[in-house]
Amino acid sequence: MTTWRKELEAVDAFPLVGCTLTEAELDVEFDGGYGCREGSIFTAWSATRVFFPVSYDGSEWVGSAPRDPCDESTEHQGG
Repeated sequence: MTTWRKELEAVDAFPLVGCTLTEAELDVEFDGGYGCREGSIFTAWSATRVFFPVSYDGSEWVGSAPRDPCDESTEHQGG
């Protein structure tokens, strides 16, 4: 079991400057493994990146992209 807070911590997203989830919603547990999607949809912002849920075959994790225009290309997300 995981939470979006744990997943965001794993990608060093904090501190966030904004998030569409409440503090309580960040801590709702879900099974991030294969199966069906269980995590809530969200968008979160740090000073330098935008974060969002990514899924492949029901497995869920956090993807991100630069917050401002830059020369960093973004990989394919999901599957």
